[in-house]
Amino acid sequence: MPTVATSRTPLVESLIRRYAHLPQEAIIKEDLLRGGVAFSDAALEIAAAHQNKSYFIFSFDLAPFEKMEGKEYRKAPEELCLEGGPLDFKRTIVSVRLNPNSPYRVAAEDGECYLELEGARLTGVAFRPRPEYYARKLSNGKPLIEIAPNIEWGYLIYLTVYRICQYFGKEEECKFCDMNENYRQQIQAGRPYTAVKTVEEIVEAMGIIAESDSASRAYTITGGSVTSQLAGLSEVDFYARYAAAIESRFAGRWISKMVVQALPMQEAQKFKDAGTQIYHPNFEIWDAGKFAQICPGKNRYVGRDEWIKRILDAADIFGPSNVIPNFVGGIEMARPYGFASVDDAIASTREGLNFFMSHGVMPRFTTWCPEPNTELGDENPEGAPLEYHVRLLDAWQETQAKYKLPAPPGYGDPGRGRAVFSVSAFMDVAR
Repeated sequence: MPTVATSRTPLVESLIRRYAHLPQEAIIKEDLLRGGVAFSDAALEIAAAHQNKSYFIFSFDLAPFEKMEGKEYRKAPEELCLEGGPLDFKRTIVSVRLNPNSPYRVAAEDGECYLELEGARLTGVAFRPRPEYYARKLSNGKPLIEIAPNIEWGYLIYLTVYRICQYFGKEEECKFCDMNENYRQQIQAGRPYTAVKTVEEIVEAMGIIAESDSASRAYTITGGSVTSQLAGLSEVDFYARYAAAIESRFAGRWISKMVVQALPMQEAQKFKDAGTQIYHPNFEIWDAGKFAQICPGKNRYVGRDEWIKRILDAADIFGPSNVIPNFVGGIEMARPYGFASVDDAIASTREGLNFFMSHGVMPRFTTWCPEPNTELGDENPEGAPLEYHVRLLDAWQETQAKYKLPAPPGYGDPGRGRAVFSVSAFMDVAR
């Protein structure tokens, strides 16, 4: 079980003072994402009546289900909306990452929830009402929430059409990723969790959402890597058919995003032809040696230099601002492969930010959550230091300003009190 420091409050307060040009909300949001949050029983009961955590692709928890004695995963909300309170928080949307041992705790008093740090109240907490269509089922009886959950406070419909990655085992799996382990734990817990969602299921679900929902603005199609074939199809042909089917029926209704591997130019063109607007060939980590160590499957099947080339080639197809590779912020410092100092880790990632942004490509990042049952999670239960995450926000904001790039499309509004992207604070500091 992850351990926590007994003096978290002074650290958080000192970083807020040192980086006063960054929103205090972004700093606390990063700490919640890197180390998770606990819930009182009363707060969980209130959360249970709202939009619940869907486990849309990874667990994003710091404890496995069997270690959650209160079965928090059954009632936890998808996201927190932090606002008001003693810190006068501007509205901040944060993805819920469960950790019963976290120094942060959502508690309740007189039916109202609030966030506390080591017992001191910080800000008010609200949960998103459960969308009406979450109670609906497809014609085959599957719950719609399992086929097409939404995140980012309703902005994004998340379509994980393939819940398993074909990078299997120690020699191929990315060492921070619990996609395959999460699938196993969901099935063991008896939750409905479809390995491969059919095109027909996706289109039916999107039809129900189109009729009943006005909040969603974008959808993401994603899933595990396909190293050979799936359903007799290559990776590009497997995933492109979902975009083609959605766009043929609901053309222009949503911003269309595709999160898969970096593919050769002629294959990436198929996504564009299918109606995809934004392409996310996730890069994970900049340093060449650490890329090979932490992402062995990607390094073996594609290779770092070829991955970079394919990202830049994709910019010619989609336009540079519509190619958005993801970094997993924090794995740069994960033992045994990572940098020993925050300075070295930030210098490396800053180099990657400069490289891509100099080409008009805008990387984003997901805050690393050290999930158990992954190699890096087991070795680094405390994650990366909060100082690293704060300085990464600083580096991202500075590099965006240096190249005068707009906030990336498909993430909603940028800025303090406006951002809805919930798995890192990069949009909270974007301009």
